[in-house]
Amino acid sequence: MAEPTPAEIERFIADGLSCAHLEVEGDGRHFFATIVSAEFAGSSRIARHQRVYRALGDRMREQIHALSMKTLTPEEWASERAASSSSHPH
Repeated sequence: MAEPTPAEIERFIADGLSCAHLEVEGDGRHFFATIVSAEFAGSSRIARHQRVYRALGDRMREQIHALSMKTLTPEEWASERAASSSSHPH
C-alpha cells in the first residue's frame, strides 16, 4: 500500500470531520496535523484525538504510521494566532 501524502491525510480528516482549518505536514510515514474544528468544543485533548482517529478510520492502522496533532477550537486557534502575531512583530 502506498504511503499517503499530507494532502491525502488532509482529505481523509476533512471527509470525516468538519474543520475550520486543517493543515498536515509530513514525509509519508510521520505526520503533524493542525486541526481546528468547532466539534472539539468542550472536549479533552484525548477526546479530540479520538475524534480525529474516528475520522481516519482504518487508515490510521493501515497507512498512517505516526500522526502528531494539535487540536483546537476556532476560538482557541484565533487566540493562539493572535498571541503568536503579537509576540513576533513583523
